[in-house]
Amino acid sequence: MTEKSYETRIGKLTFTQDFANGYPTHETVEKLFDELDFQRACQAFIWAFPHVSMAQWQYAHVEQLGAKNGQIIYFESYEDKVGGLTYNVTTPYALAFIDLAAEGPFVIEIPEGEVRGATHDMWQISFTQLTEPGKYLIVGPGQEIPANAEAEGYKVFQSPTNSLLSVTRLITTDRDERMVLLGKINIYPFSERSNPQPRGYITPDGKDWLAAPPRGIVYWERLAEIINREPVFERDRLIMAMLKPLGIEKGKPFNPDERQTKILTEAAFVGEAMVKTNDFAKRLESAHYVEGVQWEYATVCEPNQRAEYYDQLDERAAWLYEAVTNDISMHGQKHGWGQIYMSTYKDKDGDWLDGGVNYVLHLPPNVPAESFWSMTLYDVDTRCIIRNEQHIADQSSQMELLVNEDGSVDLYFGPDAPAGKEQNWIPTVPDKAWFPYFRLYSPTQAFLDKIWVLPDIEKA
Repeated sequence: MTEKSYETRIGKLTFTQDFANGYPTHETVEKLFDELDFQRACQAFIWAFPHVSMAQWQYAHVEQLGAKNGQIIYFESYEDKVGGLTYNVTTPYALAFIDLAAEGPFVIEIPEGEVRGATHDMWQISFTQLTEPGKYLIVGPGQEIPANAEAEGYKVFQSPTNSLLSVTRLITTDRDERMVLLGKINIYPFSERSNPQPRGYITPDGKDWLAAPPRGIVYWERLAEIINREPVFERDRLIMAMLKPLGIEKGKPFNPDERQTKILTEAAFVGEAMVKTNDFAKRLESAHYVEGVQWEYATVCEPNQRAEYYDQLDERAAWLYEAVTNDISMHGQKHGWGQIYMSTYKDKDGDWLDGGVNYVLHLPPNVPAESFWSMTLYDVDTRCIIRNEQHIADQSSQMELLVNEDGSVDLYFGPDAPAGKEQNWIPTVPDKAWFPYFRLYSPTQAFLDKIWVLPDIEKA
């Protein structure tokens, strides 16, 4: 038999005769299986990103910050928040990971006052709104709902995953009032209901931590770990089949051989490159803001990650690469209440934002935010708050900014402080790419109708 070869995008493929009548040669078999597993690993990387992100976030809380099961970590200052993906510098957070498999159903007590929050499963889908005071009983998958719980006054919800995240924001600007409210958010196992022992709260206390998903083989280690801790949803069974030849299988330890390690390590790089491109150069209709303007809507994924005929694979990867959690209140561009998150990665000229360049953003008068607006800068590498010597990452309408005579505001970003306008400046770091979030809280109709349009960032 005469071998015949074919040039393809993955290199030369050789068969014992022509393609239709021949068998693949030994070398071609090896090449195709390696390519098959590599392609599957790249797509699995994209699929897994929300899951791994939550797993790393939980790892950071427990292993790096020392939180116990159900214990709140209170993030208030710039220093507290530098390890979290696109945290808002303006608003304090009270965050707690709860492992229902470890201690059974948990109670979350929300007090009267300016406390708003939600619970999220380990795929970053919200399943409970914590917007009303009361006792919330969270039951894990496969766990029985305690008899008479609702009759006893509990708001009962079943978590789709064994672990979950409780997110609460303390809205009041009065710190003393905030701390009183924080002390009244009680989280404890339902089994302790007759004598509750709330897990209380801790602060980061200067510890180094990072919630951004790890790179390289550690990404897959974190994925294998969470797959073994959490149920497999019906929608994900085909992806689980793709992971099996790569050594990631529920119920089995992850011990990749040399071939699997090489493929997974490269796929972690290429997969993240795909996710980064999918995010920073979006081709998603849901991101579109105004023609000719570089700004986009950041929250491009539905809170339940579902469209009419498909699950939003690219949308959720785009949003959750640079952020964490998703909630209906974060989609103000659709319903006119809550918050609007605007992002951009390029200046007016279409050039990527550069930490070594000085920029200015001219905000027209009457920014359409009934509550307040804020501008925060983040690091492209980690998607966390930008780290600079000044510890300044944001400016907002709640601060004492220089305001022009017509009510407009000029904000400055760059390595050099603008003379006489330092209080409107957010310092950037040369050789470090960055991107901003412009948040509007309680947006007004002028924004929704695009009467007021957010201008592009320009080189100064």
